[in-house]
Amino acid sequence: MGLAQGLAHDSIMGVGFIDGRPGLSVFDAHSPDAQALIALMKQYPGEDVQFVSGTDDGSKAIALVQADADPGTYFLYDRASNTFSPLLQRASWIDPTQMASKQPVTLTGRDGLKLQCYLSYPPGQANARHLPMVVFVHGGPYGKRDDWSYDEYVQAMATRGYAVLQVNYRGSGGYGYDFLKAGYHEWGGKMQDDLTDGTRWAIAQGIADPNRICIYGGSYGGYAALEGAVKEPGLYKCAIGYVGVYDLRKMVGREDVLSSESQYWKRTVGTDETTLAQHSPIYELNNLKAKVMLIVGGKDETVLPEQGEDLHKALLVRHIPHEWLYQRDELHGFYTEEHINEVLTKVGAFLDANIGPGASGSATSPANVVGAH
Repeated sequence: MGLAQGLAHDSIMGVGFIDGRPGLSVFDAHSPDAQALIALMKQYPGEDVQFVSGTDDGSKAIALVQADADPGTYFLYDRASNTFSPLLQRASWIDPTQMASKQPVTLTGRDGLKLQCYLSYPPGQANARHLPMVVFVHGGPYGKRDDWSYDEYVQAMATRGYAVLQVNYRGSGGYGYDFLKAGYHEWGGKMQDDLTDGTRWAIAQGIADPNRICIYGGSYGGYAALEGAVKEPGLYKCAIGYVGVYDLRKMVGREDVLSSESQYWKRTVGTDETTLAQHSPIYELNNLKAKVMLIVGGKDETVLPEQGEDLHKALLVRHIPHEWLYQRDELHGFYTEEHINEVLTKVGAFLDANIGPGASGSATSPANVVGAH
């Protein structure tokens, strides 16, 4: 939840919130700011419409219109003429009618905790049953969350023929302090159980084919992907770790970070060496059945590349075949267009090989989702 900005500098017109989909509660529906925004909302029903900046005197403002299947367009508002003019379209090559929509869903975890999730079906397959599915886990973990906005990684998978499930597991942001704190010391524990429960829910609902499920994520999501593979070896056919953490003992014991950051890690993850090892995928490889793909940036300072490199070596020692994508100049995530396209293309091929077949016909290819333009 956040405050909605008005036209003039430092003015506030209401409160924005997310209840599955984004919403806005204005303080005064008859104010000029609110009337202008409502007029734009009527032009783009069902989309997220908000002012993002304005001049000090309120004579002009920038509005953003976006949605789950639409990267968004910026509009310039002129108060004198009471008109909106298109200013800039984000990812103009994307056709929203060919993209997947996100459906907010709520499920109940094994201990009764309500979990808000997002489910994206392949375009045109909202009524399909027993689809191949990817459980796509957000990073953070604490204070971060999945939302209703456009996500090129989700679209790359959904438009290829995969259902995509995103679970806001305990520890995620936007649900209050108690929900966030419920994730403390739960790496490999209840946070992982939330993802397992979400996966089993999708199977029980007939959405996912139980024999064609992959788990994938970046940073903490990379940890959760590999931890899911070793904790629930019969549930996932493949796991993709993107700049992930695989050895909690090394992560908590880092000496290259500020003391405050080190203390935060110890407070939220824990310090017991035995527990940390028991919840570290690199020490649980005897349970691994899933096919694995690892993606690592050589200049990652958030999760040091040795996390992925050590797991890569451990898999090689055990003669476990796996996909290895390493870019020495990339960071905590890949950022150049060439490398992003490489990730999307190779992840797509990995999914097709393990839980495919992929979509055909009019589906948008991964390269086009964030293609060179």
